[in-house]
Amino acid sequence: MTDLSAFPITKKWPAVHPDRLQLYSLPTPNGVKVSIMLEETGLAYEPHLVSFETNDQMSPAFLSLNPNNKIPAILDPNGPGGEPLALFESGAILVYLADKTGQLIPQDAAGRYQTLQWLMFQMGGIGPMFGQLGFFNKFAGKAYEDKRPRDRYVAESRRLLGVLEQRLAGRAWLMGDAYTIADIATFPWVRNLVGFYEAGDLVGFADFPNVGRVLEAFLKRPAVVAGLNIPKRG
Repeated sequence: MTDLSAFPITKKWPAVHPDRLQLYSLPTPNGVKVSIMLEETGLAYEPHLVSFETNDQMSPAFLSLNPNNKIPAILDPNGPGGEPLALFESGAILVYLADKTGQLIPQDAAGRYQTLQWLMFQMGGIGPMFGQLGFFNKFAGKAYEDKRPRDRYVAESRRLLGVLEQRLAGRAWLMGDAYTIADIATFPWVRNLVGFYEAGDLVGFADFPNVGRVLEAFLKRPAVVAGLNIPKRG
């Protein structure tokens, strides 16, 4: 049996199945990227809920794995060379899992780098901008009398949706017919924008029919349906 005792995080979240990949997460847009990826690839894994309500992400155990105190993070007992590997940052984890399984990323060099560019587009643009808009529309920011910050993020979110809209014209997915980690990274954030953040009308989501079409197809995938609720909230 694999011994993960050298990793302090396993003291707070003991591994019942230490031979499986350990997932430390919460079903947020960034968190579900990895649970969906794991469901899509069929890798055996064990999920652990990192509760923000109890500040689990600030615990010494979690910080020992991710000093940036953000979910998701993983501990793979069967990493490169057969040695355990700990990783944080959802984009890095997606690339690692794609390479580990040979799935959901093109095998040709050009296709690989084009997929990575769209992954980086999500990480550098979609996630941060949609997240800021969510703050100003749904959370504490909505009480601010000055609406210029909110409007700035509305305009930038619309611009980013326009980039996606143009890219998806005539394509089933961001990379064409092939469903990839770029889609897994992007569409949980689109879902959150129009759902949890309640910003669909604010950004004029109806103006982006291709994005809406692909979001609908994404949400019908069985692995997505499952992954959106992993780890289960207490």
